[in-house]
Amino acid sequence: MLQLSGTTLAYIGDSIYEVKVREYLIEKGLTKVDELHKSAIKYTCATGQAEAYDLIEELLTEEEVSIFKRGRNAESTRKPRNTSLGIYKKATGFESLVGYLYLSKEFERLNELYNKIFL
Repeated sequence: MLQLSGTTLAYIGDSIYEVKVREYLIEKGLTKVDELHKSAIKYTCATGQAEAYDLIEELLTEEEVSIFKRGRNAESTRKPRNTSLGIYKKATGFESLVGYLYLSKEFERLNELYNKIFL
């Protein structure tokens, strides 16, 4: 299971992160769907995910950096929209890390990282 490709880890990680962002925004008191959607995009777009990675990078273990790099360096047939290839790849690496930690059931570690992202 943990030998999944970077893009497969990113696939699940993207969904997990999206749910966490929505949960965070609701906990902040946002309740109107339009507001929620506009606010969520700031976190879940490629730029937002790349920025989230920058916030946690210094906290990562060697293994976690390796997982990030697996996702970042993965070949993809998808092309970035509205962003540079570098940001897109960093976002994919971030999603891979989230997916890996989730599938590894490292929920406490995920929460540590989320706490750094959602100050």
